[in-house]
Amino acid sequence: MNKQEYIKKRRLLSARLVEAREKAGLTQKQVAETKIIAQSELSKLENGSRKVDFLFLIELANLYNQPITFFVPPLKIKK
Repeated sequence: MNKQEYIKKRRLLSARLVEAREKAGLTQKQVAETKIIAQSELSKLENGSRKVDFLFLIELANLYNQPITFFVPPLKIKK
């Protein structure tokens, strides 16, 4: 994957994190109150300045009541 593709996918993930949180009716402050992440760190995840760990992504998916596939674009299998 080249750098442009990487940046595009990271932006997509960041946008999906925000969308999922908002669909769950939660603010960053409310997520931080669950003690799973500080509000400042969640902000970094959502603006793409911090990478998200896959296991933590699963935790957020559960909190937001979203399937993990919501955050991951479909895979393209090369033949």
